[in-house]
Amino acid sequence: MNQRTPTLLYIDDDGALARLVERGLTRRGYRVVHAASGEEGLERIRRAVAEGGIDVVALDQYMPGLDGLETLEQIMAIPGAPPVVFVTASQDSSIAVTALKAGAADYLVKDVTGDFIPLLHVATEGALRQAELQKAREEAEAEIHASRDRYAALAAERELLLREVNHRVGNSLQIIASLLHLQASSAAQDEVKAALTNAMGRVAAVAQVHRRLYTSQDLKSVVLNQYLDSLLEDLRRSAEGNRMSRLTLKAEPIEIDPDRAVAVGIIVNELVMNAVKYAYPDGAGPIHVELHAHGDDVLLSITDNGVGDNVKADPRSTGMGQRIVAAMASKLDATVERDPTHSGTRIVLKFARMPAAPGRTSTAAAS
Repeated sequence: MNQRTPTLLYIDDDGALARLVERGLTRRGYRVVHAASGEEGLERIRRAVAEGGIDVVALDQYMPGLDGLETLEQIMAIPGAPPVVFVTASQDSSIAVTALKAGAADYLVKDVTGDFIPLLHVATEGALRQAELQKAREEAEAEIHASRDRYAALAAERELLLREVNHRVGNSLQIIASLLHLQASSAAQDEVKAALTNAMGRVAAVAQVHRRLYTSQDLKSVVLNQYLDSLLEDLRRSAEGNRMSRLTLKAEPIEIDPDRAVAVGIIVNELVMNAVKYAYPDGAGPIHVELHAHGDDVLLSITDNGVGDNVKADPRSTGMGQRIVAAMASKLDATVERDPTHSGTRIVLKFARMPAAPGRTSTAAAS
C-alpha cells in the first residue's frame, strides 16, 4: 500500500531559493509548492484546511507585505492549520524565541546557497511527527471525554433505575403492611391480632429503607436518625390507643449501608414493641430510643422505665422477637447487652459503622 507523498508549502519571496528547496526536498520524497508572499500562503492554507493538500509549512521571516511573524500569527488562528517551520536569514535569537512562542514547531537559519535544506528536511520531519503525536493525543483525549460522557450517562440511567426499583419495592411493601394492618383490625383473637401487628411493623421497617433510598441523593447509604424518626412515627400511628404517646428519639445523623439499616430498623421495631407489650402492665409509659457514635462504633439503646426484671412471662409468647433481634444483631456483628444498673429495661447494641471484614465471628447475643 503506497503512502501519500507529503506536501510542503514554502512561503518565501525569493523564487530562486524556493526552486532550490523544491529540488532538495523532492529528492527526499516531498512535494513542494511555493507561495511568494504571506498573503498568498495564507490563502493556500485556508483552501488546504478545507480541501486538504498541505501537510507542513516552511515560512520565511523577511518578506514584503506581511512578514513571517505576522503571517505565523494568522496561520495559528486558522483551525486545523498544518505545523510551521520558521525560516530566517537573521542570527537574532529573539526572532526564534518569538516564533516558537507564537506556535512554530521549529526554527532554523537559512543561507542563500541552499546548504540549510538538509536541516529543513530534518525540521520538517520533526514537525510532521509532532503534529501526528498532537493529533493522536487530541483523539485520545476526545475518546476519553466521550467515554466519560457515556459512563456518566450509564451511571445516571442506573441511578434512575435503582430509584425506580426502590420506589416500587417501597410501595409494594407499604401495601403489604397496610393489608396486615387491615387484617389485624378485623381479627377477633388477640393472638392473631398481635402476630399480624408484629408482622406489619417488620414489613414497615424494610419499606422505610426503600422509601429513604428513593428520596435520597445517595443510593448507597441511609441516614439513621431520619430513618428511625420515620420508623417510630409509623409505630406511633400503628399502636393501639395512646400507648406510644411517649415514644422519643435522640439520634445522631449516622450513615450506614441500606442492608445494615434494615437490620437496625427491625431491631428497633422488635424492642420497642416488646417494651410496649410488657414494660407498663397498667398503662403507657416513656420509651426512649437513642443512637450515638462512639469512635468507629455505633451505640443503639432502647430504654423504658417499666417493671424490668419483675415482668411476668407471657405464656403466649413464642420468643420470635428475641430470635429476630439475635439474627439481625448477628447481621450487624453487634453485641446486645442488658444494662443491669437500670431500674427498668435498657437494651444496648454496639456495632461498627462499617461492615465487619469477611470471616469475622459475630459476638451478638440475645438478651
